[in-house]
Amino acid sequence: MEMVAGTIQSSLTMQYGQIMTRGKPSDVAALAQDNPINWLQKKPQNYSGEFYDTTPLSVESGRWMFDLKSRELIYVPRNTNYFKPGADGKKWIRFHVAVNYEASRLPSLQDAPAELTGILFKPVEPYSWF
Repeated sequence: MEMVAGTIQSSLTMQYGQIMTRGKPSDVAALAQDNPINWLQKKPQNYSGEFYDTTPLSVESGRWMFDLKSRELIYVPRNTNYFKPGADGKKWIRFHVAVNYEASRLPSLQDAPAELTGILFKPVEPYSWF
């Protein structure tokens, strides 16, 4: 799971770099709606596909799926004996693309729109596993 998540973060960084190189930072928001698996040259063998309004029972344990409703990439752990789910209480790990903006620190730009500062592939909520 960690390897796939790391590979997706690397792919996201490449996507972000391409967008910024083209000078189109407004295109970054579209990455938050895209299925991150589409950025990979090869889909993981344990990727089950896209579903709408999923539950942890939508796929077998040990597999990834993309929820078309929430726009989240979800992993359903295989061994859940030591897994502590997030606030929703479900035994899965939901990931999303978080686009970060910050207000300018320059006094002359205090009234300007927030500036794009980065993008991350991260869990929607904290979880504990092992």
